Amino acid sequence: MQNQYIKIFDTTLRDGEQSPGATLTSFEKLEIARMLASLGVDIIEAGFPAASPDDLEGVRKIAKEVGNSPSGGSDENDSLPVICGLARANKKDIDAAWEAVKHAAKPRIHTFLATSPIHMKFKLNMDSEEVVELVKEMVAYAKSYCDDIEFSPEDAGRSDPEFLYLVLGEAIKAGATTINIPDTVGYTIPEEFGALIAGIIEHTPGVENVVVSVHCHDDLGLATANTLAGIAAGAGQAEVTMNGIGERAGNTSLEEIVMAIRTRRKIFELETGIDTTLITRMSRMVSNYTGIPVQPNKAIVGANAFAHEAGIHQDGMLKNQMTYEIMQPDMVGQSHSRLVLGKHSGRHAFKAHLAEIGYQLNKEELERTFKRFKEVADRKKTITDADLEAIVADQISQPREIFSLDGLQVTCGTMGMPTATVRLNGPDGELHVHAAIGTGPVDAAFSAIDVIVKAPNILVEYSVNAITEGIDAIGEVSVRLQAENGSIPRRRSPQSNQAQARTFGGHGVDTDIIVASAKAYLAALNKLLVASGHYAELEEKTAESLQPAK
Repeated sequence: MQNQYIKIFDTTLRDGEQSPGATLTSFEKLEIARMLASLGVDIIEAGFPAASPDDLEGVRKIAKEVGNSPSGGSDENDSLPVICGLARANKKDIDAAWEAVKHAAKPRIHTFLATSPIHMKFKLNMDSEEVVELVKEMVAYAKSYCDDIEFSPEDAGRSDPEFLYLVLGEAIKAGATTINIPDTVGYTIPEEFGALIAGIIEHTPGVENVVVSVHCHDDLGLATANTLAGIAAGAGQAEVTMNGIGERAGNTSLEEIVMAIRTRRKIFELETGIDTTLITRMSRMVSNYTGIPVQPNKAIVGANAFAHEAGIHQDGMLKNQMTYEIMQPDMVGQSHSRLVLGKHSGRHAFKAHLAEIGYQLNKEELERTFKRFKEVADRKKTITDADLEAIVADQISQPREIFSLDGLQVTCGTMGMPTATVRLNGPDGELHVHAAIGTGPVDAAFSAIDVIVKAPNILVEYSVNAITEGIDAIGEVSVRLQAENGSIPRRRSPQSNQAQARTFGGHGVDTDIIVASAKAYLAALNKLLVASGHYAELEEKTAESLQPAK
């Protein structure tokens, strides 16, 4: 059986623009409307023409440029979106709406009037009979302009169902072709809203000849759930906005409705005309133009929608993507899933990510690098490829450690003298602790290390670079030094055969630049010590311990 078609009515340019701070220029509105047409929405509610001359002109421009095919052919017109303008239930608003949308091949006027007791009493100051009469009159007035008329009983979610049947029946008699049921203040819950739609379809005179639409707000976080409940009850049109923007907590999200229908096709047995591969592009455009960022954990289009950090999830994803993803990222225009490396990541994902950026480590190297990665991840929220490269370089390219950093604490600033206390693991298996004063925290740390290591040297070069972005960037320190007092034999230059002082380099990486400096200095000192021959026996024993068992 062929699935039933449901219309997507997008109100990003009307209800969405009512989000505080989301005002769009006429150029931005036109660009969004063009993209919505490419996306395949059935109806574009382009604005509220009576709100201002600029809004009227913006809707008119969209009607002319997006609501018409270049050649005007009837076949092309079939694929064009309906261009809709909103109007309150008064002649001035309806006149403005028609003036704006009349240039479209398929124009629609959408008029509304509140029907809940609280709105009728305090906002309209009208009784129920007056409301019914005004609805009949204004729908008929709109119908005199065009055939496609939508009527909405504002705050339907808090309206008396029996009264709704009456009002909607009269609107249909007066010429409405779509009756939209808005949960204007996001008050209802799915079971309640679904029952409301089912009751309207069952009891409203003439409803079989019109489209029933649903329009839900997200004040209780239930907009998408309510809309799906309404669709399940028989609604044929869903009113949505891109990224769920809109008044207060926003509207039903286009991407959530479309992908819910597509992902759970066997449940809903519905189809839409949306090209889902354009959803991510559409989302980013709306976010950029309105200045409203998409929250990272937003369904479908959020930065984390296809990202996985937990080790268990990453392991499952590497074995079969369907273990933790109910849709493929390319279905919505995302390039691929992301295994985000963080403190919850496991070895499997870590190894796979290293392989992706070109590193194949043996078991011992992987263990050492993974341990360092976990230490960095505990302090840094996001681990980038540049971070990984720095960690690998720090752990794999360094010489065998004779002295290693176990702890470092510094005190510095404008008050008092810069002081550093270092704690090193020594070749004897003991911890060595010393404190020293310097001209700055790095100098103090180096001085304390010198006292413990006892390897006289001349610091030739010290440089610092930030190798990743952000305030929590990993810093890389490079150090070059030479042995002092001839303790290391000089190296002969092959070009001149003259003796040259040997230079030893080291580098360290850390989010704490003082720690990175101490690690770099120790790396260079370890090379110096190895070259001195004093620790040759220790090196041999260490090398033997790393040989694979026979």
